[in-house]
Amino acid sequence: MPLPIRRLIVALTLSCALIAGATACGGGSGGRDTAAVAQMAATPSPTTSAQKQKFAKTRFVANAGLAAGATYQWIVKPWKAGKFKKGAKGRRLALVKAGLAGVFAYNRLKAASKNAEGDPALSKAVAPLAAGIAALKGLPAKLRKGESTDSVVNSFDDVINQVKAAGKSAGAEVKDKVPSASQLSGG
Repeated sequence: MPLPIRRLIVALTLSCALIAGATACGGGSGGRDTAAVAQMAATPSPTTSAQKQKFAKTRFVANAGLAAGATYQWIVKPWKAGKFKKGAKGRRLALVKAGLAGVFAYNRLKAASKNAEGDPALSKAVAPLAAGIAALKGLPAKLRKGESTDSVVNSFDDVINQVKAAGKSAGAEVKDKVPSASQLSGG
């Protein structure tokens, strides 16, 4: 007896699927409605200023925190330990890590400044720092080559501290968050 019940269930399921499919594909004005829905989905709707500002402070804090953490962990800390000096053990690896950290920090600072544009208080506080952030662009290459590490490290540290201060003044306190090595090498 179980075999006929299974057949009945399969037959009932298939017939329901066919009826539902035929109803969904029915003629009339349904085709025009579907085309209108597809067209509306294809054209993006404009974002409001409220949507642009959503989570602007949170994103700013996250990006600036990652930049600060990378700078401290792989640039400032090894510099203070003397790892960038000629003849230091592990100098080459420390310089490569510092170069990667510099590129990562620059990238996150650019993202943080873009996030700051979504919040009026942050945009006013971070706007004067745009030139300092842009000046960091060439410094990672100098770090990788080992050129004038004192000025490079001080430049990164100064910009990070200015971004932290600007965030704090706008009500978005930035705390260092050290990125993982995969985040650092991934950009």
